[in-house]
Amino acid sequence: MRHRIAVVGGGPGGLTFARVLHRHGHPVTVLERDAAPDARPPGGTLDLHEGLGQLALDKAGLRDGFQALSRPEGQAMRILDPDGTVLRDWRPRPDELANPEIDRRQLRDLLTGPLDVQWGRGVAQVVPGTRDGVLVHFADGRQETFDFVVGADGAWSRTRPAVSPATPQYTGVTSVETSLDDVDTRHPDLARLIGDGSMAVYGVNRAVVAQRNSGGHIKVNARFRAPLEWHRNLDLADDEAVRSNLLALFDGWATPVLDLLRHGTAFVHRPVYVLPVSHTWTHVPGVTLLGDAAHLMPPLGAGANLAMLEGAELAETVAMLGSGELDDAVRAFEEQMWARAGRWAKITTAGLERLVSPDPAEAIAHWDRVNPS
Repeated sequence: MRHRIAVVGGGPGGLTFARVLHRHGHPVTVLERDAAPDARPPGGTLDLHEGLGQLALDKAGLRDGFQALSRPEGQAMRILDPDGTVLRDWRPRPDELANPEIDRRQLRDLLTGPLDVQWGRGVAQVVPGTRDGVLVHFADGRQETFDFVVGADGAWSRTRPAVSPATPQYTGVTSVETSLDDVDTRHPDLARLIGDGSMAVYGVNRAVVAQRNSGGHIKVNARFRAPLEWHRNLDLADDEAVRSNLLALFDGWATPVLDLLRHGTAFVHRPVYVLPVSHTWTHVPGVTLLGDAAHLMPPLGAGANLAMLEGAELAETVAMLGSGELDDAVRAFEEQMWARAGRWAKITTAGLERLVSPDPAEAIAHWDRVNPS
């Protein structure tokens, strides 16, 4: 007997879960609230780790497709002092494939392939334990029942309340994102400053991080410690007002670093939220979570990788089950996920503390630990 399976969320974790199940011949419905694939910007580039995201793509049979699209040179990392002095300049070896970069849009298209993605199907609530299974309430008022629902719907998951009362908490660090297009032609000096990968500048309780995407596109994040309502007297929809505020906040930093903010187009406020490091829940038959819905942590490269591997592992587990074994198998999956995610949550939480620190030397020391020369 085939289970009626739905995954809520069409991000890397949800799509990996669906793609691996599809590879094993099992139908799965992907419920995505975005109205269309291009309804909003997909976010920046991702570094897929050899034993996490890349392993998940192996399980989906997509390693060759990933290698054709990825940018190994994007692993490069430069660290500057606020005065512009280059402190570190890491460059990958020609055969280094531990963490190659890929744009989120390219990864999404690679994973989507033949999947049944239902765009514009925003989920309002998930109710387990009904007579016919797990009842999914949609934002448009419709309802549908499934045997198994996987919540891969991110930080503000609408699936999470079905298994856990936990809600994300603000870390005290906020980020304002902007971007630059066609930098190699329009801003060649900034293109050279950033190089092939990423560049970070660390000051007292603040940082500027720039990351090269494909096609000459650069994502820039200004990160700083501040109250959640730091923008109370600032109109976040007014790009020029936000730009002026950020330039004042980073006043005195090197001109090329500030130029990343001066030339940025559109500013997006992204406060950093997390779930408790040890977040778990009492198992609920018919529903589980993965990725940020299960273990939201600071955005330091682990989240998407964990979500993808969890999605692949859960899909393989489900694909090999008989009709009466699902509940015990999902319970075992959750135990394994919690243990691994807890370790990464501790690492990334400590990393955020060091990377946006009263002592910028902490940030340099952190990068020396994770990127040994």
